[in-house]
Amino acid sequence: MKVPRVWQRGSKDMTAMPHPRHRTAKKPMWIIVLLSIVCVSLIRAYVYPPRRYSTCYFFASSVCTPFKDWLPAVTRRELTDEEVFSSVVIRDLLSMPMPVSKNPKIAFMFLTPGSLPFEKLWEKFLQGHEGRYSIYIHASREKPVHSSPLFVGREIRSEKVVWGRVSMVDAEKRLLGNALLDIDNQFFVLLSDRFSIILAKGFLSQFSSSMLISFFFAWQLYSTTYI
Repeated sequence: MKVPRVWQRGSKDMTAMPHPRHRTAKKPMWIIVLLSIVCVSLIRAYVYPPRRYSTCYFFASSVCTPFKDWLPAVTRRELTDEEVFSSVVIRDLLSMPMPVSKNPKIAFMFLTPGSLPFEKLWEKFLQGHEGRYSIYIHASREKPVHSSPLFVGREIRSEKVVWGRVSMVDAEKRLLGNALLDIDNQFFVLLSDRFSIILAKGFLSQFSSSMLISFFFAWQLYSTTYI
């Protein structure tokens, strides 16, 4: 039977083993220099704050001038004709006092491709309320043939309209623009050619500031179709 031998390290072995070498830690000089520069810059900015915000306040103007020559010149975008006209109109509208109408009216703005099929119905609805409404027609495809004298001469300058396209928005803006020319128009209703309304007795005779709300309430009760 083998007896395991226990080996004990003696003093001779200790002297034979190499001693670990102690390396001298190098001081991170670049970190110290960087922190010193940052501290000096912060102290200088606190003691001598710049009078104006500029990227060259640390240097002289003679040093910054050559760098400014390399920068691209700041060019202002040229406005289009529509942007110029819009800015002028908005400026004039904001400077004008709010017009006060002595005879407030409601503007019916019809967006239609051609003739209106319910002109006779609208004539009966508006009968007896002359001077309390205005009619504007935007016919995009063909010149409408009128069956009621109330709609004769109510067309505005029209262009082709495609459903769901931006041309439809342009037509609505065109109708609203013509309606705004009359300062008596205080309420505006956009209608299609298929919109019809059954007569509501005394509807326009009770015209007041709640006219627009009353109109849509009457439409919910008596309308047959709306596109």
